[in-house]
Amino acid sequence: MTNDGNEAPRQLISFGPPAGNYSPAVRVGTSVFVSGMISLLDGQVIGKDDVRAQTQQVLSNIEAALERAGAKMNDIVRYRIYLTDMADLSAVREELAPSFGAIRPAGTLVAVAGLIHPDLKIEIDVDAIIGSGIPSESQSRSA
Repeated sequence: MTNDGNEAPRQLISFGPPAGNYSPAVRVGTSVFVSGMISLLDGQVIGKDDVRAQTQQVLSNIEAALERAGAKMNDIVRYRIYLTDMADLSAVREELAPSFGAIRPAGTLVAVAGLIHPDLKIEIDVDAIIGSGIPSESQSRSA
């Protein structure tokens, strides 16, 4: 299918050279799709044994991807969480509350046997629609 001018162009969002055959995020029109984010910063796992620290880093990575695409955290309409230990769910929910509590996106939680690195406990991907966000007291985690 070609873009004959009637479809929105696809914008690939990256953080450097491609790391495979996918993009960290893709924007089409006002829709933004963020790939599964993990707790990596400069190639290092953040919070090896700490699901709270990992969740915070994942949310920071998601926020960075959304910002590059012109979206905000409160534009998120759907998230999917992949968690290696369901005993961590309560801690994860507490970390998600500041970002997702007021906007209440649709969500899915999947228990998984493992992620791409053995020290990772959580992965989250999100979908956002630019401009759909409701005003909240915390527009971003850094505010």
